[in-house]
Amino acid sequence: MRKTAQIVAICNQKGGVGKTVTAVNLGIGMAREGKRVLLVDVDAQGSLTASLGYQRPDQLENTLAPILGRIISDELVSPGEGIIHHAEGVDLLPANIELSGLEVTLVNTMSRETILREYLNSVRDRYDVILLDCCPSLGMLTINALAAADQVLIPMQAHYLSIKGLEQLIRTISNVKRKINPSLKIAGILITMADMRTNYSREIVELLRGTYGSELRIFNSIIPRSIRAAETSAEGRSIYLHDPAGKVSAAYTALTREVMAS
Repeated sequence: MRKTAQIVAICNQKGGVGKTVTAVNLGIGMAREGKRVLLVDVDAQGSLTASLGYQRPDQLENTLAPILGRIISDELVSPGEGIIHHAEGVDLLPANIELSGLEVTLVNTMSRETILREYLNSVRDRYDVILLDCCPSLGMLTINALAAADQVLIPMQAHYLSIKGLEQLIRTISNVKRKINPSLKIAGILITMADMRTNYSREIVELLRGTYGSELRIFNSIIPRSIRAAETSAEGRSIYLHDPAGKVSAAYTALTREVMAS
């Protein structure tokens, strides 16, 4: 019997911490290692969709929102419907602004926390890994992602305010685990956009390890601050093609192997 995919939610309610860049490069990194990977854009801003080359996500006809809408209405959804194949070996279920309207609809929907899980269960046996790029909030879409996931990967900047926001996210994950998804685990915390040449970044990393290191995994791989990572979003391709010999590419390669080994 084929093993079904591990579902990993890449989540942090704080924006600008590298969730989308991590989803793209971790997903494509795993595909480069031979894994079958599906990336799911669970953000109405469509950042993941745009980062994979679809710069006008609002012009896409079949995205996550209408698919989930049909599940809410008990209409038939074909497995794999709406999924697009990317040239670097991953599949994408895109999203656009329609998803913001769906979040409002979910509030009054029966079993509202598990609509995304119902869809993902229909495609789960086709992949080894499904990565969910969550929106920067703790709203109903993020709750759906956490309810569907096996693990949560938390990207966060080497910044004091990021550590303060981490407390609220961990409480939300604990609530989802207790009430909706008992098997949910935190895969670990990924430090992003860090300049380890500065005392400040080193102190924040030390504070993070001292505060959470005994309870949660802090990935050894640290994603450095670099304009190269930001440039990839405009090009619709990964850091492995954009700057293959760079420090960000090396960091995401190390992260990919670290995640796969766990």
